[in-house]
Amino acid sequence: MKVAEHFLRNAIFYELYVDKFAGNFRALTERLPYLAELGVTHVHLLPHYPSPMIDGGYDVSDYLGVRLELGTLDDFDRFAAHATELGISIMVDLVFNHTSTRHPWFEESFQNPQSPKRNYYLWSSNGTELADSTVCFPEIKAKNWIFHENRKEYHFSTFCPEQADLNWDNPAVFEEFCRIMDFWVARGVRLFRLDAASHIIKREGTPSRNLPETHAVLRKIRAYVDAHYPEVKLVAEVHDPIERMREYFGNGDECHLVYHFPLAEALIAEMALGEKGIAEQYIWELSDTPRGSSWLLFLRNHDDISLVTLASDHRRRFLRVVDPESHVRFGDGVALRLATVCERSLAHDTSDTQQREHGERECFQNILEELFSLPAPIVLYYGDELGMKNMPLAAGVRDIRVCVRNTFDWNEAERQKNDPDSTLSFIKKIAAARKKRME
Repeated sequence: MKVAEHFLRNAIFYELYVDKFAGNFRALTERLPYLAELGVTHVHLLPHYPSPMIDGGYDVSDYLGVRLELGTLDDFDRFAAHATELGISIMVDLVFNHTSTRHPWFEESFQNPQSPKRNYYLWSSNGTELADSTVCFPEIKAKNWIFHENRKEYHFSTFCPEQADLNWDNPAVFEEFCRIMDFWVARGVRLFRLDAASHIIKREGTPSRNLPETHAVLRKIRAYVDAHYPEVKLVAEVHDPIERMREYFGNGDECHLVYHFPLAEALIAEMALGEKGIAEQYIWELSDTPRGSSWLLFLRNHDDISLVTLASDHRRRFLRVVDPESHVRFGDGVALRLATVCERSLAHDTSDTQQREHGERECFQNILEELFSLPAPIVLYYGDELGMKNMPLAAGVRDIRVCVRNTFDWNEAERQKNDPDSTLSFIKKIAAARKKRME
């Protein structure tokens, strides 16, 4: 089997926050054998860059550093070296739609209108342009133009107000991100998750999403990567109907991998509703990708379950089952860990605690077994191998997605490691079976 085919079929990604999973990069290095024993082939580090942490690190203030509490670049290098020794590849987020408003580029752009950095961002004197552009966090801000009283002008922000969108019509922005990729590839990174890829280009009279110019930028990035680092892979994070998402493969000249959000939502809906067939068409079409490309399959991640690709009837019934009182709504979706979805799906089935817990475990293991059986690379969200559930929400939390970003329970991991009937032992078993089947 060719290396590319092996990568595309056999990979098991593990998505984690360094601090939530291990504390810092030194501790993460010591925990790498745990991931190797689990069968992990790729680790996805959620943003590790210096950041004010307004949006879980996706508001980057320095692309060439490590957040202070996570350690140093030397710590990262030691982590990367040990991961490589264990055969684990590293993926990091390339947050390329926006930066933090505390990034030096933005600060210079704001303070000096004559600076070359001024055109790194989108500015307006009246905030009326791009009125049809998608507002991604309406529960946080009413519109995309963010007003600066002291300068009497606006910057454009698709997501949080503190995340200023970059101007990808400026060639200098592309050059900056080439240097950023150079920096991290030299330190051992082999995959870049292109965060919010569908949003990077803005055009008047459009939703500023999935535009032809966006694909032109992605082809340019891919050409750079292919020319300089043929071993490096690009992973698109786009969340749209399946027809739009397929476009991010291009003709095999854009992204190597694309997250399959519709399949994730369909599989979870099947589990919660006890209704088969919702995901069937997506599964049949998994191989419908350009050569050298693949869907990246998952069930949960650090975000909400957005439900945007579910049929309206399925969405309505799903929400009625898992969040009838709208306690964990985020936009159109819900912030729930996979085990919590199982718990809520079976909450009314029996009053017998032991029987209910057995049902939850069986439900949870069945959906993970289905994911591991599919012939494409898959992602396991940290803690799902233990059946970790939502953590309680503190009052007044701005972003309820934090309830699925809990601290990893190493005591529970140790307990389950020694229990042959545990969820952790089950995951190890199906990971080993998957590897054998895919070879």
